[in-house]
Amino acid sequence: MELYEKKLAQLAKNGDRHAFRQLVDLYQQKIYHLAYRMLGNIQEAEDVVQDTFLRVYTNLGNYDPAQKFSTWIYRIGTNLCIDLLRKRKRKQKISLDANLYDSESTDGYAVLPSDENEQPDHRLVLSETKRQVQEAVDSLPEQYKSIVILRYLHDMSLQEISDVLDMPVTTIKTRLHRGREYLRGKIGSLQDSG
Repeated sequence: MELYEKKLAQLAKNGDRHAFRQLVDLYQQKIYHLAYRMLGNIQEAEDVVQDTFLRVYTNLGNYDPAQKFSTWIYRIGTNLCIDLLRKRKRKQKISLDANLYDSESTDGYAVLPSDENEQPDHRLVLSETKRQVQEAVDSLPEQYKSIVILRYLHDMSLQEISDVLDMPVTTIKTRLHRGREYLRGKIGSLQDSG
């Protein structure tokens, strides 16, 4: 598969649109799954998929065939997700700072709107355990979140994650361990409060 992907990448690099379409077909769902797990938002996940393939297309000339194509594309998708999470964090801070006090609300504090893309029927389908795990994963600090998702939801090896995130394997191991500990604590507290 790796040789096939490298061949497709080379053909696409030389202008073969059919080869690029095949790369999209191979990775579109994988990148969407990654983005949705990291962001928890359908629209943002779809945007990440589009941006990922736009960047792949415009940067095919920079792709090094010595590395796995999957590593390269996952790095692009993961970095786009991390950028969105950082922007979201900044927007939330600005929103909270600007709306901390609202004289029109009954208790004096602004009520922030819920996520419009959240689908209530989707939550009903999930079992309670799955919901708790998803909440715990969603709440992971960003330095752990991408590593946990790549390891357990995309079944990547520590070395592959190291290549995708451009971090030493020892850092990946440490963050994976801390991420698992965080999840254990978070799921335990959710179960205790439920």
